[in-house]
Parts: sequence; structure tokens; C-alpha cells
Amino acid sequence: MENIVEVEHLKKYFPVKGGFIQHTLGYMQAVDDISFRIRRGSVMGLVGESGCGKSTAGKTILGLTPATEGRILFHGEDIANVNKEKMHEIRRKMQIVFQDPYSSLDPRMTVYDLISEGMKAQKMVSGRAELEEKAEALMEKCGLFKEQGLRYPHQFSGGQRQRISIARALATEPEFVVCDEAVSALDVSIQAQIINLLKDMQEDMGLTYLFISHDLHVVRFISDDVAVMYLGQIVEMGSKEQIFSTPSHPYTKALLSATPAFTKKEKADKKRVLLEGDLPTPFNPPAGCRFAGRCPYALDACKEPQKLTELEQGHLVMCHRAKDITD
Repeated sequence: MENIVEVEHLKKYFPVKGGFIQHTLGYMQAVDDISFRIRRGSVMGLVGESGCGKSTAGKTILGLTPATEGRILFHGEDIANVNKEKMHEIRRKMQIVFQDPYSSLDPRMTVYDLISEGMKAQKMVSGRAELEEKAEALMEKCGLFKEQGLRYPHQFSGGQRQRISIARALATEPEFVVCDEAVSALDVSIQAQIINLLKDMQEDMGLTYLFISHDLHVVRFISDDVAVMYLGQIVEMGSKEQIFSTPSHPYTKALLSATPAFTKKEKADKKRVLLEGDLPTPFNPPAGCRFAGRCPYALDACKEPQKLTELEQGHLVMCHRAKDITD
């Protein structure tokens, strides 16, 4: 299957300034040398705790923040350093649904204006009648009524606002959508409705998603492939079945052990992994494995730089002891 997005050795560093003249003291390594591919029509789940760099990775892929190093291929074309005119053209096919539906929608714009803004910017319609027709059709697909088009965001609930955000993202008929914690600010019952809407839209429009979340239950439900991030790096990556059935990195095991168990069997089988030590800073991360200071399996070799290695086809792990731990 064709890869619609390919990320190669992507880095995003933010300068840290200080002193009287605000000189650069160093760099915050938000994303540090990550690589992955997303197949057309699939959902790639990107998981990790807060501050691991997953949202920065998503925004960098879309060009919302410039990459420090690396390549971002969209349909085989490197878009990491294209000019504004070319990025405007590409923007039609790459969109984002943000985490907070309360702050991501302009409170001064009506729902109709929010949804139609992208179509007007991309010159996708020939007149107002066509614009209204397309906006109303999209609202209906996303569970909104056309009568709500003249209302403002503050007149809607959180779930309804996220439906507006999804309709806005889909208005330009994109191929690739980044969902950046798109359901984390919603109640559990509303989360299920939004997830089902995203899946319906994927089937209806042939979409490909990068689904960023810290909620492993949601990621397990919607994703085909999963990448686990820790302190700016991908430490494990594979199919959904590989990550959830045979987790091989100690950090992935710890993440999965922290998820709630719902059945008696799950509760009996679950072994909670308690991590000790403090999370290192991305300003001055360890030279070797960034998880070594909290890992119960750490060796002296873990102080040396590591790379993702393949345990089995498609299952990559950044850990010297992955095979020992798995066995």
C-alpha cells in the first residue's frame, strides 16, 4: 500500500534564551530524530505522556512550525522547506483538528463562516450558492443542522464545537488529517461519538489520520499502527496488535500497565509497572537511552546512543534488552 506521509529523521529544536541580551543558552529538543511512515487510508496512533513531543511532531509535519532538520514527504515530495505559495497549495490536502474546541474556533465567526473559510481561501467554489450548498452538506455529515450555521461557537457544547472543528478541517477535501488530542477535552460518552464520526468520515472520504493521544484505549480502538514517543524520540513502533499484545519496550509496558482494567480477567492479568526516578529534561537529555534512569532493566550499555531495531517484521524497538524482556 502506498505511503502518503513519510517522516525521515525529523528534528524540532526550540532555542532557550537567557541573560541580559537574551542570548541562546541551548536548545529544547522537542522532537529528536524520528522517522515513520503512514499508509494511505490508515490511522497512525502517536502516543506518549504530556511533553513527549507528539503534538510538536504533528504540527511540524503540517508546516505549522518549521522543522529544524529532516525530511517530510507528502506523496513522495519533500515539503519540509517549501515556500509559502507551495505550502498554501499543499495545505488544502493536509489539515488538523486541534485539542481544545473552546480556543481553536474564532468566537467572532459564525459556524458557516468557520466552515467556508478554507473553501474560499483555496478558491474551491465559484459563487455563494455553491459555497452555502457545500457548507450545509458538510454540516449535515458532521451531525449539525443547517439552521445552526448562523450561530457562534459559544452557543454550542464541547462536543458540538469539535464537530464544527472537524467540518472545518474537512471542508477543503483533504487526504491527510492530524487529530491532535481531538477527544481528550470531551466527556467519555461524547468521545465515542466523535471517534465514530472520524471513522465514518475516513470511510466516506478516504482519509488518512495521524491520531495523537495519551489515551491508549482510544488509540487501540481507532489506530492501525502505533508509535510510542518518550522525550522527543520514538521508542517503539509497530502494528496495533504488536504494540498492545507484545509490548517490548519497558516504557510501553509501563504505559499499558497504567490503563484501567474493566474485566476480572484483565484485572487478574494486569501487572502494574511503577516507574521510579524523575523525567529528564528535553533541554539536556541523557546521551544514551532517555528512559534508562527510570528503567528497571537498565544496563551500562544503555548509556550509549541507541537506534530502533527490528524485532520482527514491522515491529521496531529502541532497547538493548527488548528480546530478553519480551521472552
